[in-house]
Amino acid sequence: MNEVLKQIEKLGIVPVVVLNDARDAEPLAQALCDGGLPCAEVTFRTDAAEESIRIMAEKFPDMLVGAGTVLTTEQADRAVAAGAKFIVSPGLNPKVVKYCVEKGITITPGCANPSDVEQAIENGLDVVKFFPAEQAGGLAYIKAIAAPYAGMKFMPTGGLNPKNVRDYLAYDKILACGGSWMVKGDLVKAGEFDKIKELVKEAVEIVKESRGK
Repeated sequence: MNEVLKQIEKLGIVPVVVLNDARDAEPLAQALCDGGLPCAEVTFRTDAAEESIRIMAEKFPDMLVGAGTVLTTEQADRAVAAGAKFIVSPGLNPKVVKYCVEKGITITPGCANPSDVEQAIENGLDVVKFFPAEQAGGLAYIKAIAAPYAGMKFMPTGGLNPKNVRDYLAYDKILACGGSWMVKGDLVKAGEFDKIKELVKEAVEIVKESRGK
């Protein structure tokens, strides 16, 4: 496992961020760092995403900033050029995965069945995103498909919240969980960064409790 994924594993939760205005990037990054989660997966489906990643990466060089919802190699290049240290995609696009692997870019593609997982293994990956987690069968499904793949770890995202994330985190095949509950769009839009910081602190405590650290 590479260093970026090891850092993600230590954090336990990756805040999944949707930013419509790049001006929110710096105060949001500050709230995440102050709350104890110096990490963000900035979804690449808004016009402000690329600039937001650039701002976070420049202002907070020690922060682990990644790009989510990356669907093409061109988006991957733009995200990395902006400062993204990892790439996340909703599904497994063989072309994008192969491209990132060859360029040494950390990528966790979305997988929802054993065939996807085996494609990831074929490309030399040992961590995949499981998406959409709750809707695709949740922790029980992950446990069922994880058994044959001893070296694979999962990063479930989709439908996770403070109530159900504990169970996921307690399972040893879970690298980390992606979640947006502490960085909801309405909180960002309203500039409630103090509230976000408090929700992030609570998320950090959940990780500690769930993993006994």
